[in-house]
Amino acid sequence: MGGVCTERLFTEEKCIKLLKDKQEELKNGGFDRFPQRSDFSDEEVCAVKAFLGPWPRALEKAGLKEPRDDDRKLKTVEKRIRAKRKMIQAKKLNKNNSKIKEIVENEKSF
Repeated sequence: MGGVCTERLFTEEKCIKLLKDKQEELKNGGFDRFPQRSDFSDEEVCAVKAFLGPWPRALEKAGLKEPRDDDRKLKTVEKRIRAKRKMIQAKKLNKNNSKIKEIVENEKSF
């Protein structure tokens, strides 16, 4: 059956070994890159992703790639907070401008 994920033939350890073996094979072949999904069969890719998660995380769990910076989540939260503050400030400014326009219009009517 082509394209069917046969996880039961694999284990987490086998998936890690598969990635490490491919990395070694690439190095011996003169390639300086991480294993790519296209280097494996559909079943192997499916099993690796099932046991180890998305491809970049799988490479990290296999010890082939440096883990992502943990500060990334913190930076994202800080960015959202800054955006929220900016939006609130813009709303206040808009509200103040509306009040000023109202005052000016009221003065014109006198």
